[in-house]
Amino acid sequence: MLYSKIEGEGTRADGESCEAKPLLIFHGFLGMSDNWKTLGVQFATQGFQVHLLDLRNHGKSFHSEEFSYELMTQDVYDYCKANNLEKVNIIGHSMGGKVAMLFATTYPEMVEKLIIADIAPKFYPQHHQSILEGLNAVDFSKKPSRSDVETILSQHIPDFGTRQFLLKSLFWIEPGQLGFRFNLAVFNKKIDEIGKPLPQENNFNNPTLFIRGGNSNYILDEDFEPIKHHFPLAQFATIPAVGHWLHAENPKVFYEITSSFLK
Repeated sequence: MLYSKIEGEGTRADGESCEAKPLLIFHGFLGMSDNWKTLGVQFATQGFQVHLLDLRNHGKSFHSEEFSYELMTQDVYDYCKANNLEKVNIIGHSMGGKVAMLFATTYPEMVEKLIIADIAPKFYPQHHQSILEGLNAVDFSKKPSRSDVETILSQHIPDFGTRQFLLKSLFWIEPGQLGFRFNLAVFNKKIDEIGKPLPQENNFNNPTLFIRGGNSNYILDEDFEPIKHHFPLAQFATIPAVGHWLHAENPKVFYEITSSFLK
C-alpha cells in the first residue's frame, strides 16, 4: 500500500464543518509527498481531505523492481479502494501528472476534477541524464556527510534549486549512514518509462485544468490541441516567470488558480 500523509477532516478555515471532499496530490519524478505539505495544509482549509501520496519507489512508499504508469495507476486505485474513496479530485505534477491523467482516463467515474501541473500527455525524450549521473556519483559506502553529497551533486547539477529538491530525499538509514529514499537502482533501469505518452484512445470528459510555468517548455502552445483530444473540457493557465517547479516557485498564485478551479 502507498504511504500517504492526510491533511484535513472537512473543516473550512472559517470553522464551518462540511463534507470532506478527497483531494489526491501526486508528486513528480524523484519527489515525494513532503514537497506538497504546505499546499496540502492550505487545501485542507477549504474543506478538502487532502491525501499526499508517495508513489511507488519514492518517499516512504515501497520499493519494487517493477515501475510503470500502469502500475502506479493500479497503486492509486488500490489506495482509493482501501480508503473508501469513491469520488476524488486530483492534482498531479510532472510524472505525477502523467499518473493522474492515466488514472482519470482509466477510472473516469472516480474523478470529479483533474489538475495537471506542467506536463502534457505526449511523449518526452529522456532528459534526466545529468541528474542521474549526479545521483549515481554518490557512493554511500564511503559514508558521506550531507554536505559531501551536496558537493558531489553540484559537480553534475549546477542548478541550486534542483539540488535542494533532490536533497529532500536524503535521510539517515542509521546513525552515520545516509541514503536516498527513492529507488535509484530501478530508475537507472526503467528511466524510459518516465517519458511515455498517454495512450491515444484515452480520454476524460470532466473539468480539467492544465497549468504551466511561463519559463518552462514542458507544455507548448502546440500541445493545446492534442491535450483537447484527450481532455475535451481542458482549461489552460500559465504562471509567469516560473519554471517546471511552478508550485514551489510561486505557491501563492498556484494555490489561487487551483483552489478557484476546485470550487
